[in-house]
Amino acid sequence: MNRVVYLHGFASSPKSKKATAFRQRLEAIGFEVATPDLNGGSFRDLTISGMMKIVSEAVGDGPASLVGSSMGGYLAALYAARHSEVERLVLLAPAFGFLRRWQRELGEEAVRRWRETGERMVMNYATGREEPVGWRLMEDAMNYEDEPAVLQPTLIFHGVKDDVVPVEVSRAYVRTRTSAILCEVDSDHELMSAFDEIWSGARDFLCGEEIC
Repeated sequence: MNRVVYLHGFASSPKSKKATAFRQRLEAIGFEVATPDLNGGSFRDLTISGMMKIVSEAVGDGPASLVGSSMGGYLAALYAARHSEVERLVLLAPAFGFLRRWQRELGEEAVRRWRETGERMVMNYATGREEPVGWRLMEDAMNYEDEPAVLQPTLIFHGVKDDVVPVEVSRAYVRTRTSAILCEVDSDHELMSAFDEIWSGARDFLCGEEIC
């Protein structure tokens, strides 16, 4: 049976709209689907390394394809670059270079306060309330590359109206990746307004068909 591991975004959960829609539709056509909770039981203690361990446990020993949204897309690429058992990737507005982008958007003063206090309040959409996330997330992220060197076939969907991760992030990525294809859609970061279009392309790609 074909296996897919779906990786949700930062401050999201396996119960998100996209995760639920992908799981239901993939299972309906015969895929085995895992949707791990990347929060690992402690939102405050999130790190890239911790999330990568969760991905590894979900993938297991056998071959699998990865579908990742935003931060989950970045994690999928990081994992695939290190594990040849990953067969294909579908990335939804992947947050390549998130560390550098967050530092720039927050500004030096906010980053300094986060580092000194050890935590920063952010909206956790999985719980619907603001919660602290620790500085270890940023500190640990410094050990990982902005743009993983993925060799597996990769299909990226990115909304041209995305104001969280600009579409130029994916445009820049595919310029130097012959294994990656970018499909730009008329949507925002959530991508749900273009979900049917995304699903159609992702389904064919995961089934091994060529995507234009």
